Amino acid sequence: VQLQACGGGLVQAGGSLRLSCAASGRTVSSYSMGWFRQAPGKERELVAAINWNGGSTYYADSVKGRFTISRDNAKNMVCLQMNSLKPEDTAVYYCAASTSFVLRTSTDSYGYWGQGTVVTVSS
Repeated sequence: VQLQACGGGLVQAGGSLRLSCAASGRTVSSYSMGWFRQAPGKERELVAAINWNGGSTYYADSVKGRFTISRDNAKNMVCLQMNSLKPEDTAVYYCAASTSFVLRTSTDSYGYWGQGTVVTVSS
């Protein structure tokens, strides 16, 4: 599975961005998917995750109410809508896939990773 993330950029605080992740090589419709981020000097953290059919989602406390993860299995894609962005959201964002049907929150559960897209939020 190859994952290609896009949609990052520079935005002012309070603005919005939509990240997209396209999967190729095989269908990820039975996989749970996640968006992680890593800020300079910090560990990679899970931001949001979604199970195989979208029926279960997870959000980090820091993004609850602001970010929304969604997936389109027909298009083999997962998206992350980010609203009310804050400077502390600045990071490299990665999409990842886990072969588990069940939503997973640990980094080790994700075996496929995209290349990352940079999100910079200015104050």
